[in-house]
Amino acid sequence: MITTKKLGIEQIEEVKQLFFEIFTNEPWNDDWSDSTQLNHYLFDLIGNHNSLSLGLYEDDTLIGLALGYIMHWCTGTEYYIFEFCVKTELQGKGLGTKFLNMVEDVAKNKNITHIFLQTERDVPAYRFYQKNDFVELGGHVSLVKNFKNDKEN
Repeated sequence: MITTKKLGIEQIEEVKQLFFEIFTNEPWNDDWSDSTQLNHYLFDLIGNHNSLSLGLYEDDTLIGLALGYIMHWCTGTEYYIFEFCVKTELQGKGLGTKFLNMVEDVAKNKNITHIFLQTERDVPAYRFYQKNDFVELGGHVSLVKNFKNDKEN
């Protein structure tokens, strides 16, 4: 049976295991070898007072994650998803869409007006979100300022 459950810091170890399994492999290849940094990142998402983090479960096994938080904005209450995933070997079977629909139902029940997320154009997730009626924000850009090189000078 497929269900969703709200995630809290009590589930951080199983979240960490699934997150690491998915995002350190193709197509992401993220370097999460610093376990302390990974713990801090997941705690930032799950342990926050305005967290809305949900797990997709098949029976008692965690197979998907929607990690984010709720923000109140002048246009309404928003749900920012920072991480959304389904176990790699279960992708392409409609579970991601089913999970996203379940997440949307939770959001609507909390009077959230829209969901905001970011992804890269050259990964399968981009087409997945488009297929599920997400659209690019015209005129919206993401910017970053990297301080990593400043430490070397």
